Amino acid sequence: MKIEMPQKASYIIETIRQAGFEAYIVGGCVRDSILGREPEDWDVTTSARPEQVKALFRRTIDTGIQHGTVTVMLDKEGFEVTTYRIDGKYEDSRHPKEVIFTPSLIEDLKRRDFTINAMAYNEEGGLIDVFGGLQDMKEGVVRCVGDPRERFGEDALRMMRAIRFSAQLGYRIEEKTGDAIREMAPNLSHISPERIQTELVKLITSDHPEFLKIAYHTGVTKVILPEFDRAMETPQIHPHHCYNVGEHTLQALKETEPDKILRLAVLLHDIGKPDTLSWDEKGLTHFYHHASLGADLAEQILKRLRFDNDTISLVKKLVLYHDYGNEWEPDMRRMRRLANKIGVDMLPMLFCVKRADILAQSDYLRQEKLERLEKWQELYQDMRSLGQCVCLKDLAVTGRDLMDIGMRPGKELGEALQGLLELVLEEPAYNTKEKLLKEAEKYL
Repeated sequence: MKIEMPQKASYIIETIRQAGFEAYIVGGCVRDSILGREPEDWDVTTSARPEQVKALFRRTIDTGIQHGTVTVMLDKEGFEVTTYRIDGKYEDSRHPKEVIFTPSLIEDLKRRDFTINAMAYNEEGGLIDVFGGLQDMKEGVVRCVGDPRERFGEDALRMMRAIRFSAQLGYRIEEKTGDAIREMAPNLSHISPERIQTELVKLITSDHPEFLKIAYHTGVTKVILPEFDRAMETPQIHPHHCYNVGEHTLQALKETEPDKILRLAVLLHDIGKPDTLSWDEKGLTHFYHHASLGADLAEQILKRLRFDNDTISLVKKLVLYHDYGNEWEPDMRRMRRLANKIGVDMLPMLFCVKRADILAQSDYLRQEKLERLEKWQELYQDMRSLGQCVCLKDLAVTGRDLMDIGMRPGKELGEALQGLLELVLEEPAYNTKEKLLKEAEKYL
């Protein structure tokens, strides 16, 4: 088997080998190359010690030298070069207490998480695959190297990585590996929210976001996202639905393009339903005000997982308004109101969330719902092409204009501008400087 390496990675390997050491590309870049995917990084493993690697290249960065990793810089591109090592005892479900450098590639590969990530390659030796990674790839299996309990005991996040690789590649998780996840999932409570966040985003933006269900069945979401477990246990008995809340969410994720904000919004769009569940006299379920409660819950969840403020704000808005207008016949006035509430640029994202939501419901009135959504989208396009005002920055007058006619700066000025915007939202023809200044005289 031949793998086409970038010229720079090949140069690094040959430079190290010419100095009398072993060197291979290793891990994800080998796996992805075999799969015909474009690797994100080209990592190198070597028998050379960090100081020996540093001596061979003009420019290096000590990115993780205590663990044997040096980044070799070629032009402006960095390549991680790590010395073969054996990890000592792990004391925090993440970091080894010590690392021991070893001259053995096989010993280095033994410490890696999964067989599909424990292959190495160089042009002279070809593919080094002592743990059956290639066979597991052919069979579509995620399997730990060695004892899965040892691997997960070393780094609990590997349990999420197993599910994430399963979702990205469409692979099943090998039985013993899955059993170990079910047994050891509580250890994820020791992992930082930032690392949980990274893996969760990779999982839900994969080709199979519905594999989040594996995280549910193995007890992983019980630790990292208990709100989803409640959704999986909340029924939806209604003509509009054919799944419980959690299953509906999984189906909706499949109908959403792999964008982080959109997938997070869809993941959390019905997260308020378990707390708003009610039953009517016919035995049907209802979830009144679930969107507003869900928006608050989404904010709490995303803060807990240390998402940035921009992401939190966007997702919260999409959750809050995901049901907006469902019961109305679309019209331009309501379109302007919605644009004012959520922001013009966010409306295409909201339409994506709405579409996924509809497609994950029952067939009942589905076509009518999709046609209504299409009308909303057409109105949005018309509103944009007409250049209608939906926010203060598009208003034909500014605060300075109002001060020029005698209005003092302060609270009253803000209220006047908001009042003029309300007028224009109802009737766009009023958005001229002349008409608005005349209207503003009422506030003097």
